[in-house]
Amino acid sequence: MNDFVFCSPTRFVFGRGVTDAVGAEVAALGLGNVLLVYGQGSVERLGTLDRVRASLTAAGVSFVEAGGVRPNPEVCWVRDAIELAREQKVDGLLAVGGGSTIDAAKAVAFGVPYDGDVWDFFAKGVPIERALPVTTVLTIPAAGSEGSGSCVISCDAESRKLGVSGDVFRPRLSILDPELTFTLPPYQTAAGITDMIAHVCERYFSGVGPVPVTDNIAAGIIRALMEAAPRVLADPKDYDARATVMWGGTLAHNDLAGCGRSLSPVVRAGGWESHALEHELSAHHVEITHGAGLAVVLPAWMRHVWKADPARFLLFARDVFGIEPAMEEEPEEEAIADAVTAAIDELQAFFQSMGMPATLGDFDLGEADIDVLLGTLRQNKGERFGAFMPLTMEDARAIYLSAL
Repeated sequence: MNDFVFCSPTRFVFGRGVTDAVGAEVAALGLGNVLLVYGQGSVERLGTLDRVRASLTAAGVSFVEAGGVRPNPEVCWVRDAIELAREQKVDGLLAVGGGSTIDAAKAVAFGVPYDGDVWDFFAKGVPIERALPVTTVLTIPAAGSEGSGSCVISCDAESRKLGVSGDVFRPRLSILDPELTFTLPPYQTAAGITDMIAHVCERYFSGVGPVPVTDNIAAGIIRALMEAAPRVLADPKDYDARATVMWGGTLAHNDLAGCGRSLSPVVRAGGWESHALEHELSAHHVEITHGAGLAVVLPAWMRHVWKADPARFLLFARDVFGIEPAMEEEPEEEAIADAVTAAIDELQAFFQSMGMPATLGDFDLGEADIDVLLGTLRQNKGERFGAFMPLTMEDARAIYLSAL
C-alpha cells in the first residue's frame, strides 16, 4: 500500500425527503446569499427547484438564480455566472442537478475570487487556491461531483474538454435524496452507472499492485452497482436500488476507492486513460453523453493494455465476475488470456444490457474522425499519458480503431 492523503470534508445528508432540509443545512454553514445553479429544465419541471427555493426562503437564505447549464458545461456560461455572482455578492454556491451542474458551480466558485479568466485554471494549469463554498442537491447520480475534488469544463471555441482537481472546491454539503431520481430516463440512469464503474476502474488499474482493503472496496462498489442496475431499470421507483446507485456513485469518485493506489500521496490514483480518450469524443460532439462514451472506450482500452499487468486483470476478473483461469484445461498463457477476455466481455455485455452503445459507430463516428480526436488529445495530454500502461498517440489510435 502506497502512502496517501484522503480528504472527504463533505457533509452528506442522505435519505427520503431530505431535499426539504437544504435551506437549514445551507444556513448552518453560515451562508446567507447563494448562487442557485441548475440545468435546462427538468428540476424546474419536476418541482425540485420549487422545493429548494421554499426551503431556502424558510431558512432565511437569499438566492440569485443562474440556470441553463448544459450537459458538458461550457466555459462561456461559467464566465457569465461568475460576473453575476460578483455583482450580487454571493457568499456560496448551491448546485441543483447532476455532475454538469455541480461542475459548473465549482468553476464559478473558484472563478469568483480570481483576477484572470477562469479558463486559465484548465488550459494553463494556474493553481486553484481559493473558492467560495459549494453545496449541492444531487438529482442525477453519475459523475460523483457531489463529493469529489474534480471539475470538468468544455470550451467549444477550442473543442477542448479539460479537468482540474483540488480539495479547496470539494462541496461542503451534499443533499442526496434518492426519490429525486425516480423520474430519470433509463438511458441517463445507465450512462450514470457506467460512469461510476469507470471511476472505480480508473483507480483500480493505476499501475500499483494489490492494496487488499481498497481493492475489496472497489470491487464491492462495482458489484453493488451491477446488482442494482437491472432492478432500477425494471422499476424506476425501487427506492433501495436507487439509493444503492446514488451512494455508489458518490463512493466511486470521492477517492475512497483509490486510497493507497496513487503514485504520489497528494495525487489522485490512476492515469485516467479512458476518461482522457472519452473526453475527446464529448468535446467534439457535445451530444455524446459521457457515460455512453465510456461504455465504448473503457472495454477497448482494457483489451489494449491488459497484457501490461495480467495479474491485475485476473484479480478484477475474480473479484468482480468470479472468473478464474482454467489452468487445468489449457496452457497457462491461454487460460489467463481467456479469463481476462471473458471478464472484459462481461463488463461490456453489462453495459450493453443497460442500453449503452457498443461501438463508436453507434455515435456515427468513423475512421475519418480519429485524426481530429488525436489532435486535441495530443494537445491536452502530450505525446504519452497514463499510469497503468503509458499510451502513445499510436496506442490511442489503435484503441479508437478497435472501438469502431
